Amino acid sequence: MRSALDALPAPVRAAPLLVAWSGGADSTALLAAARSVAPGRVHVAVVDHGLQEGSAERSAALAADLLAQGVPAAVHGVVVDGGGGLEAAARSARYSALRTARPHADSPVLLGHTLDDQAETVLLGLGRGSGARSLAGMRTWNPPWLRPLLGLRRADTAAACRSQGLTVWDDPHNVDPRFTRVRLRNDVLPLLEEVLGGGVAEALARTAAQLRDDGAALDAAACDVLTLAAADDDAQLDTAVLAVAPSAVRRRALRTWLGARGVAGLTDLHLRAADDLVGRWRGQGGVALAGRLELVREHGKLRVRTAAWPGARRRTARGPDRPASSTPPARAQEDPPCTTGTSRPY
Repeated sequence: MRSALDALPAPVRAAPLLVAWSGGADSTALLAAARSVAPGRVHVAVVDHGLQEGSAERSAALAADLLAQGVPAAVHGVVVDGGGGLEAAARSARYSALRTARPHADSPVLLGHTLDDQAETVLLGLGRGSGARSLAGMRTWNPPWLRPLLGLRRADTAAACRSQGLTVWDDPHNVDPRFTRVRLRNDVLPLLEEVLGGGVAEALARTAAQLRDDGAALDAAACDVLTLAAADDDAQLDTAVLAVAPSAVRRRALRTWLGARGVAGLTDLHLRAADDLVGRWRGQGGVALAGRLELVREHGKLRVRTAAWPGARRRTARGPDRPASSTPPARAQEDPPCTTGTSRPY
């Protein structure tokens, strides 16, 4: 905990901390460590997703217990809706509430993710074909998210709570097989450990760290390419500059630039179709994007415009002659390569 806090930028180190606390072993161990290392600077947010009977009362009791100890704490109720399934919707609502709950603009939000969570994240990314950025997993510091426990196992946090006599709550959702992560945790990872002779979670975490290093190098190269390609006008990109870059670098640059143009929901297929306007240019039409937008190449430049053909089929959504599937296409990570320390929060 102390080393994670000491590594933060100076303004963040000086700001009060916000700990996301659910009452489970991981977040309870996190809260205890934070209070020990930064006494008087810890604020606590309890997010009530409203998905279980009695959640409001349980959340209120957690906050009341801390308030009685002089720790600033509040319950933040959220509405879980939106696409991507229940897990994704709950995560989106939770992170939005935690951002809003920060006591100061520079305050870090401390999350109780462990090495086991990291291993599950890597496996999820692998199974969904999400690419190297997803396989790189979670970073210790990804503003404003701070994960000081990423090097520890769940068994370590449970042991820490027992040794300090801390009461923990076992969330029934953590053993509910309806949730993908639960099945990974209880079925897939134990089987891999058995078949491969142990050490799988640690190996997955090491893989994530290696891919983060590789990704940082690719991001830096993409930033340089994007700077040159948009030198004359950041609303369009020079395809002659893009063409000399490797396709992996080019797609990262395109992802960042498209995100800055207001394009959301990018998939790998979108990015590869966009890259074809540079690397495999043969006079083809534009690429349909979310939000009724279109990426076109005109006079050697790429630009985004409002789609000129209402109702046109999005040829990048599934690819030619590919049947519809119940599995969503792999989402391209949307964090910009021209900044450091970014990853998708889990």
